[in-house]
Amino acid sequence: MLVLLALMTLVSACEEFLDEVPDNRVALDNLNKAQQLLTNAYSASSYAFTDWMTDNVGFTTGVTLRNNHISAYAWEDFIDGPTEQDTPIYFWFETYTAIAHANEVLAILDDLPAGTEELRAQRDAAESEALLTRAYGHFMLVNLFAKHYDQSTASSDPGVPFVDTPETVFIQQYERNSVQEVYQRVEEDMLRGIELVNESFFANSGKYHFNLNAALAFASRFYLFKGDYDRCLEFSNRLLGSNASNFIRDLTSEEYLNASSSITGYPQLYSSPDQPSNFLLMRKISLVQRTDFAHGPLSSFYGELFASNPFLTADDFRENPALVKGNNGVFPVRYESLFERSSLNSNVGFPYHIALAFRGEEVLLNRAEANVLLNRLDEALDDLQTLTDRRYSGGDIQLTIELIRNFFGAAGNPFVRDQDLLLEYTLLERRKEFIAQGLRWFDIKRYELPVDHILADEVSIIRLESDDLRKVLQIPESAVDVGGLNPNPR
Repeated sequence: MLVLLALMTLVSACEEFLDEVPDNRVALDNLNKAQQLLTNAYSASSYAFTDWMTDNVGFTTGVTLRNNHISAYAWEDFIDGPTEQDTPIYFWFETYTAIAHANEVLAILDDLPAGTEELRAQRDAAESEALLTRAYGHFMLVNLFAKHYDQSTASSDPGVPFVDTPETVFIQQYERNSVQEVYQRVEEDMLRGIELVNESFFANSGKYHFNLNAALAFASRFYLFKGDYDRCLEFSNRLLGSNASNFIRDLTSEEYLNASSSITGYPQLYSSPDQPSNFLLMRKISLVQRTDFAHGPLSSFYGELFASNPFLTADDFRENPALVKGNNGVFPVRYESLFERSSLNSNVGFPYHIALAFRGEEVLLNRAEANVLLNRLDEALDDLQTLTDRRYSGGDIQLTIELIRNFFGAAGNPFVRDQDLLLEYTLLERRKEFIAQGLRWFDIKRYELPVDHILADEVSIIRLESDDLRKVLQIPESAVDVGGLNPNPR
């Protein structure tokens, strides 16, 4: 009898156990839970590690150099595991994990109760956010792990897998969609997401979700990278309107000048959701904000970069504040260095920062670049003037083609086009504006720029050629061995 009772108790306990969800997943049975899950559709990985591969950095002494820092500086394939932050492998896995969360929501939205107008609006808002996060994740993956979009080769260039359904088997096999296919699928998701966007469900955390301005900024970048400059202008204009200065932070203002004396207050202000220029903020588990790790801009280069302008005596307010990095480097104060403990009583955890995924300055420079490439130089100068007014000292400084020609030593030279010089100047402004934030790498890919890195002996130089295969990051070894993907050529 005792044996029978024990057996019956065990069976009952097993049935109760099997009635429970076997892990910590959320049961997606209403729209509120679906929207909560979408907070995980934003990748925790940062692409700012790509700055270590650019011409923004030199061999920095007096800092800790991990394997990923050494690999990035030498453009070697990374061998770190998927938990080592600030690596292509970490970016790959974290971003596809974020995409998986978006897919889980999209898969069940039509089955959730939405019998009222308000619920239907909430469902559309959830669909918008899921589509935009899925599109953004794939867009960043294809621009890191594949060639830059080239209309003549995009249909045959291997891209990345575009994953649009939840995984239902233990080991899923994938194929690499072409770059063109990935861009097409991203565009479809992005445009549908923009059509459905509804910010009213973001409560007081709208800057941490794909709001309308963030979605338009995404479209601005997407079409610039695709080379569709008319569409880039369309979405940039839709966001910036006729008064782009509303979305450009004024570094010459008293607010920023007062904050520049505080290495904690300045990045808090810079990344604040209250800043109109900040459209989308993302939490990134990363060490790029630490001045005791990795290579950084050398002091000599940093000073020369921000002294490079056509205005003779003007100062560029982006140069300071900056922190000392190692023995021979500096690092611009952009990130607030934050730390998340594993538990309340733990001394271990994750360093992180709040990244500005999209901001007004990028959209302004996207529009300027698109106008240059369409040979609308006056319109490009207008946008560059807007940036100039909020970056340089010296009162009323007027940017002109003549100043730019003098700056590049091309005054009176009929064989050098204004268009080419204005494009070079726009790329210089992009380099200054986004230093240490990761966007320089994509400009190097887009314009096939070579990169030289000096080694520790301060004499030897290694070079990344303009058409170097290593500009396409290698996909993780496990995605090749287990996922069945073909690696990038080397």
